[in-house]
Amino acid sequence: MLKSMTGFGRAEQAVGDKTFLVDIKSLNGKQFELQLRLPGFLKPFEFQIRKLLSEKLGRGSLDCMIALKQTGNAKPVSINTDLAKAYYKALAELSAELKLDPSNILSTLVKLPEVITPTSDTLTDEEWQQFEKVILSAVEELNTHRLNEGVSLEADLTLRINNILLQQEEVIKLEPLRQQKIRDNLKKLLEEQVGKENYDTNKLEQELVYYIEKIDITEEQVRLRNHCDYFKAILQEPEEGKGKKLSFILQEIGREINTTGSKAYDSTIQKCVVLMKDELEKAKEQVLNAL
Repeated sequence: MLKSMTGFGRAEQAVGDKTFLVDIKSLNGKQFELQLRLPGFLKPFEFQIRKLLSEKLGRGSLDCMIALKQTGNAKPVSINTDLAKAYYKALAELSAELKLDPSNILSTLVKLPEVITPTSDTLTDEEWQQFEKVILSAVEELNTHRLNEGVSLEADLTLRINNILLQQEEVIKLEPLRQQKIRDNLKKLLEEQVGKENYDTNKLEQELVYYIEKIDITEEQVRLRNHCDYFKAILQEPEEGKGKKLSFILQEIGREINTTGSKAYDSTIQKCVVLMKDELEKAKEQVLNAL
């Protein structure tokens, strides 16, 4: 089963007198990249949170937002009333002196430094264990989403590889005709240029055999088939984290397709090569989303 890197998970739950909301969004990325936003009193647990998300989610560009909803006696912030009064007195005097409307002083006051500060409360060990379950619940929902996305991703990748194999079958059918066409064209060219009676037919046949062996694409087709079969076999493996391996196999598939095109010297086979390259590029775009 293939898993996508794209997904979303959310969990909301009360922990003691606090209610936490955890949102996690995941997009494709080469490594584990995490943008973490959390209340100040959770800063002591930032390392544990990052480690937990890294272990459970693997690769991807993640955005995790942890918010606190105030319930009961929860105090997510504290107000420095003495400092606020001092600010207010100075602002009121300035407002009167400038003859300004004092009704907006409060909205200005709360934005001043140190008036409102995060609470110094933190989680107990027991509360952390409960909060960890909230994160895991959001992670589980995200992974479920990733699995659902992976089903569509796997189906599309399988389609692309099967389309490449269909074109390869056409190439194999055309290969004998291509070799005969090359023989006929070379003989015709020699007859037109030097005359049929002026060259050694035995020597020509030896040169033709050597030339056709140089442009033979049998080995490329065998390797291409093996790479495609291996790609589909990896798709069916149960373990996670197959995206990079699949990407490497697609690179090998691309090499065999390119070599086939460079050796073909046949317009019909070249059309098949173009179609294979088109399917390969679509597969490469899709595999970027695979975990």
